Amino acid sequence: MMKAVALREKTDKELLQTIRDLRKERLKLRMQKSQGEDIMLHRLKEIRRDIARIETVLTEKEKKEDK
Repeated sequence: MMKAVALREKTDKELLQTIRDLRKERLKLRMQKSQGEDIMLHRLKEIRRDIARIETVLTEKEKKEDK
C-alpha cells in the first residue's frame, strides 16, 4: 500500500509511470485469474486503491497549479 504523503513527494512523471506499472500488474493478475491459476486476490484490491490514490494526488497537484 502506498501512502499519499509519499506520493505527493514524487513528480508527475514518476506517478504516471507508477500507474502504468500497476495497470500492467493488474492485467497480469486478471489474466492469471481467468486461466484458473491461484492468485492473491487481495492484491487486485490493493492495486485498484493505489491507482485511485495516485490519481487523486495528481488531481490535487493540477488544482494547486491552477491557483
